[in-house]
Amino acid sequence: MAGRVFAVVGPTGAGKFTLMTEALRRRHDISIVERVITRPPDANGEVFDSVDTEEFLRRKQAGAFVLDWETDGVKFGIPANIDKAIAEGRDVLFSASRGVVGQAWEVFPGLAVVHVTASLPVLASRLAARGGESWAEIAERLARAAYEIPYGPSIRVVENDGRLEDAVAKFLAALQPESV
Repeated sequence: MAGRVFAVVGPTGAGKFTLMTEALRRRHDISIVERVITRPPDANGEVFDSVDTEEFLRRKQAGAFVLDWETDGVKFGIPANIDKAIAEGRDVLFSASRGVVGQAWEVFPGLAVVHVTASLPVLASRLAARGGESWAEIAERLARAAYEIPYGPSIRVVENDGRLEDAVAKFLAALQPESV
């Protein structure tokens, strides 16, 4: 049986990668896609393949991505080898921008979206704790935090405002097949 595909979306600071990592610790039958990103490695917790724009474009031209997009001048790619994990029956999770959900749904019929979110005060606190942005930049991120998910896939919402264990339990529940 082929694995299922989940796009994990949400505002910066919602805890997407933290929840994905914690889910992997508890469920060894899932796979987290390591994105290719045109930004230097940083300390926000996400593991990714950092490349420059030239290398990204070379890989894209070679067909290395099943999905790619650009946000705020940064390029993101989902490697084509995601298909291997799906064929092995593993549930596959990847972090994505909400603007690419429609395209991802077309690439992966049956795609489910896990929308990780948190209240504005919690997001502000988490972003400030990272220490990499000014208050003006944080305010700009928070202004973009509320949004609608594009058409198509099933959307499962996970509120990540409280205890990590509670959010992980909600996240794991969102990865379960929907009952009919």
